[in-house]
Amino acid sequence: MHRYRSHTCGELRASDVGTDVRLSGWLHNRRDLGGILFIDLRDHYGITQLVARPGTPAYEALDKLTKESVVRVDGKVVSRGAENVNPELPTGEVEVEVGEVEVLGAAKQIPFTINADDGVNEERRLEYRFLDLRRERMHRNIMLRSAVIAAIRSKMVALGFNEMATPILTATSPEGARDFVVPSRLNPGKFYALPQAPQQFKQLFMISGFDRYFQIAPCFRDEDARADRSPGEFYQLDVEMSFVEQEDVFQPIEKLMTELFEEFGGGRHVTSPFPRIPFRESMLKYGNDKPDLRTSLELVDISDVFEASEFKAFAGKHVRALAVPDTGDQPRKFFDSLGDFAVSLGAKGLAWVRVGEGNALTGPIAKFLTEENVKVLTERLGLAPGHAVFFGAGEFDEVSKIMGPVRVEAAKRAGQFEENVFRFAWIVDFPMYEKDEETGKIDFSHNPFSMPQGGLEALETKDPLDILGWQYDIVCNGIELSSGAIRNHEPDIMFKAFEIAGYSRETVETEFAGMLRAFQYGAPPHGGIAPGVDRIVMLLADEPNIRETIAFPLNGNAQDLMMGAPTELDESRLRELNIQLRKPVEKKAADDRPVTESVHPDAAR
Repeated sequence: MHRYRSHTCGELRASDVGTDVRLSGWLHNRRDLGGILFIDLRDHYGITQLVARPGTPAYEALDKLTKESVVRVDGKVVSRGAENVNPELPTGEVEVEVGEVEVLGAAKQIPFTINADDGVNEERRLEYRFLDLRRERMHRNIMLRSAVIAAIRSKMVALGFNEMATPILTATSPEGARDFVVPSRLNPGKFYALPQAPQQFKQLFMISGFDRYFQIAPCFRDEDARADRSPGEFYQLDVEMSFVEQEDVFQPIEKLMTELFEEFGGGRHVTSPFPRIPFRESMLKYGNDKPDLRTSLELVDISDVFEASEFKAFAGKHVRALAVPDTGDQPRKFFDSLGDFAVSLGAKGLAWVRVGEGNALTGPIAKFLTEENVKVLTERLGLAPGHAVFFGAGEFDEVSKIMGPVRVEAAKRAGQFEENVFRFAWIVDFPMYEKDEETGKIDFSHNPFSMPQGGLEALETKDPLDILGWQYDIVCNGIELSSGAIRNHEPDIMFKAFEIAGYSRETVETEFAGMLRAFQYGAPPHGGIAPGVDRIVMLLADEPNIRETIAFPLNGNAQDLMMGAPTELDESRLRELNIQLRKPVEKKAADDRPVTESVHPDAAR
């Protein structure tokens, strides 16, 4: 018999009754019922119930062990009997009468419960992540992630893509976030950057003559954590294709996503084909560029209705309305609680009216609406008795920030929100540039390597804020899964695009020397995309926080509490790397409280 096991803890069935077996695993749970000890033994594959009877060496050994100790047991498979079958376990028809026990790894008292959710805080869970991963939900999530990545690889190869690797140590690149930098010992005073994405390298693959590339790529960005974004590092399905237009990229990715979410989505319906929604339309109708399409409710721009209105709350402002049907029997609390929700997002309140018989309006602002206002709103919003209308007014971005979430929340509370579905969409026609409201500076709004719609002519003749890029996102259930673009592969267009964003020709030649040099030797039209693996698994696992689908994530402050990273370097290592530290300098604020000057502690002199 094998040294540690003849079977796994998820393998035994009624057909194994009478068989002598050897199992190894963790002591998951223990119950003493009438002097008989029942043990749940757990391994990667499942749980088997053990039985140890009083007076036996097995009883004495198992009774003293702490939970989560690792043991090897020898015993005989017996039937539980019909009245004791556990239908929730694949092994629930049998148990093992233990004859011999060997302790393989004794455990200290564990800091939190493994076999139940005891509400332990996330910091504690991350500190003992190796224990947290023993929990059924976490184990299931990590195995789902493994299966999803394996399926992605298989499907991408079937679609004609080839997996290739790109460097981890590279040069800094303006990808929209801060780089993680690595000092070079052999080149004093110089630094590598960990790639924010394999952007330039995958384009260079296309220029090198490879046609369809993919990689499950690690990416590193020094940015703050969010529920759907892990600080430090993340993984994406990096994809690039030659001789393609936008729709050519959409086709294989849409097929991949549809198959992936149908296979691992637990029976939840997947929309197909995915609708194409222009960016500006998405901002107007949904309040953001990652719309949750599990509700059909839409925002409507009614600014013109109140342009010259005497109602000061709306006059001269951007106003959007949300009409919610079938809310005639909702109590006042429905409206007040939505108002509280809007206030929690930063609004001063939420204006609303009800539509009654004969389309008469009632509610807090009904008296401020003229007959002409009511007539236009009824036609524009398709109002009928039973509707409720919510209004947001202010600056465009301000209204979007409030009314976008209100739209989804209202749908949920009114019972007009689909559950157990995946609603995908492509967001297209992104603006190439945006203006910084504080500085007035024009900068890239998306990927700086994108091809502008209209090419060089558009760059030379249009207002930069009117230029659209061949850029696109794929979103699902209000989560952005990916950004992509048809690339700018012509040097003249690249120089002009960066010039508009304030980069000199010399800067572009220095920052992107390798890319520019490659473009000058025959570059094909090419484009790609990079769906986030972590976010895909988060959606499939129905987890609200992305860290629940990553085996060893950093916390919200970009710290690894389990391994103690980041760490300080001793003086000998700093000297070897030619680095001298500048510690943060404490200043005094106006109220005499100490504040820390923002100086990066690892800045090289």
